[in-house]
Amino acid sequence: MNNEVILVDEKDTPVGTEEKLPAHQKGLLHRAFSVFVFNSKGELLIQKRAKNKYHSGGLWTNTCCSHPSPGEETLAAAHRRLQEEMGFDCPVREVGSLLYRTEFDNGLTEHEFDHILIGEYDGPVEHVNPDEAEDWKWISPETLLADMKKEPEAFTYWFKLSIGDVLAKR
Repeated sequence: MNNEVILVDEKDTPVGTEEKLPAHQKGLLHRAFSVFVFNSKGELLIQKRAKNKYHSGGLWTNTCCSHPSPGEETLAAAHRRLQEEMGFDCPVREVGSLLYRTEFDNGLTEHEFDHILIGEYDGPVEHVNPDEAEDWKWISPETLLADMKKEPEAFTYWFKLSIGDVLAKR
């Protein structure tokens, strides 16, 4: 896939494209998605981002997240990235969106219109891409919220912003 992101306005209307790294260097608002996959026991599959990621490496976050490429529908991109990152695919549905901006300590700025997607999956997780995730686990919402309260710095910025709404809508 190409390495461009879709630049959008605050209503998610496309206004152009930009290479991924320059978009994050300039803090340009762009389209993204975050997928939260639950199993039938109500546990959430979270991943620990690989340390080599361009930002937020080594932090726990939702099942997968990324950016649709120009011309690619957000749901199609979510299915593609679930397969590429976690080695499986499952039905997902959009439950909301989140517009946020945060600056990282490496000079990059995340400024995203983030589509929040929820799915359910009970199959195996056997082919996680180590370039994307260095670890993963199924976790109950109660344990997750306790862990986040005890060690908030171990989780990504967008995950902390979205998890309450996700748990309410699942």
